[in-house]
Amino acid sequence: MTQATQTGLRRFVRSRRLNAALAWLFAGFLAAVAIGSVVTGGDLVWGGFATVVAALTVVPAVAFREPQAMLPWEVVALASFPVVARVLVRGQTIGGVTFTGRVSTYLAVAAVALIVAVELDVFTPVRMNQAFAIFFVVIATMAAAGVWAVVQWLSDIYLGTELLFNGRGDDAIEAGLMWDFVAATVSGLVGGVLFEHYFRRRARSRERIPADVAAASETPAEDGESR
Repeated sequence: MTQATQTGLRRFVRSRRLNAALAWLFAGFLAAVAIGSVVTGGDLVWGGFATVVAALTVVPAVAFREPQAMLPWEVVALASFPVVARVLVRGQTIGGVTFTGRVSTYLAVAAVALIVAVELDVFTPVRMNQAFAIFFVVIATMAAAGVWAVVQWLSDIYLGTELLFNGRGDDAIEAGLMWDFVAATVSGLVGGVLFEHYFRRRARSRERIPADVAAASETPAEDGESR
């Protein structure tokens, strides 16, 4: 592949219009899953998750009133993956591990944390060094895992699901939750490394949004200090 071809391909992949179109496409898919969950009375908990991710995805576009002010489409694709997995491989297992169970949960909470981290980095003046960027994603993932545990508990109580209270004893439920938090922490660490070494260094996220939006998210210069 020639250098000119590589340059053209790089520009195509980082195109603002293409990035926005793909991000909106994934956001639309998530919204459709959420609506379908409500209409059919299916998995309302995961329908709620799809709603949250779709809402987080379009926050920059709504805040800046600019349709092209979207997250890198790779972030939205990663966040959509747990939902896609539940649609396409529901109940499938390998080695006793159910893809639509804990694996989806770990991916989901890490994806939400990754979305928040990328939005702060791209669309706000917040700047993080390498160590803090990874630490932030890990902590955000753990926090999301805690919220997810509460959501499952409330769902079991008020919606009659069996996400936590599925016939196991209290000790088994507590042990399962602790392992869930351990796995979420590991997922957060992976997400933090991905955030630092791909989305901050290689994805060129700021090149995919309109120039006026990128300028608005720059850190204001101190008095007497050049930008």
